Amino acid sequence: MPTAVLLEELADAAARLEHASPKQVVAWAADRFGDGLVATVSFEDAALAHLVAANAPAAEIAFLDTQYHFAETWWLVDKLRERFGDAFRLAVLRPDASVRPDDRWLTDTEGCCAVRKVEPLRRAIAGRSAWITGIRRVDGPTRADAPVLQWDERWGVVKINPIVAWDDDDLAGYLLAHDLPRHPLADRGYPSIGCWPCTRPVAEGEDKRAGRWAGSAKTECGLHG
Repeated sequence: MPTAVLLEELADAAARLEHASPKQVVAWAADRFGDGLVATVSFEDAALAHLVAANAPAAEIAFLDTQYHFAETWWLVDKLRERFGDAFRLAVLRPDASVRPDDRWLTDTEGCCAVRKVEPLRRAIAGRSAWITGIRRVDGPTRADAPVLQWDERWGVVKINPIVAWDDDDLAGYLLAHDLPRHPLADRGYPSIGCWPCTRPVAEGEDKRAGRWAGSAKTECGLHG
């Protein structure tokens, strides 16, 4: 459980950082949490990985390899590895060795996400005090009220969402300003990119995450609720 002092500190920091730039938020996190900081990156775009590598170079960047990522997602990972070299502290976390590619996603998406995302995330943040994510409020109704900083009771860490206030223009502008490669599927109707069995393009006017687990009531993979 967090102490009252920590909760008071977080409330004060959240108020101060609400209108800060993502760079300032990440730099604050690096200064406050040091090697207790970890970032999880989905690589649906290159922005968060670049932000963390540039402003919190000691932080580990964790990528959850579900065994079902699009080839285009791995292409983006490799492009960033080439660009940053040894400065890119990427850790690829895979499911337990007993988990093999299968058809579980056809009948049990919750169980599939549990073994391929939730369990590896548990390992990624074990022993850490703070966790950087790429949540944005424009991603959909389940994230519309996400704060820039909060105590995550479920995971027992401080959760930091530096790009939470970005809209799509902000994201595109950051990629352009830093000459970062775009995910190839972003220009093919995929505003939200996860595993290939559970991700489809969205139609004009649809919610950004409508292509995730389409046809079901599922809206989150279990990492954020």
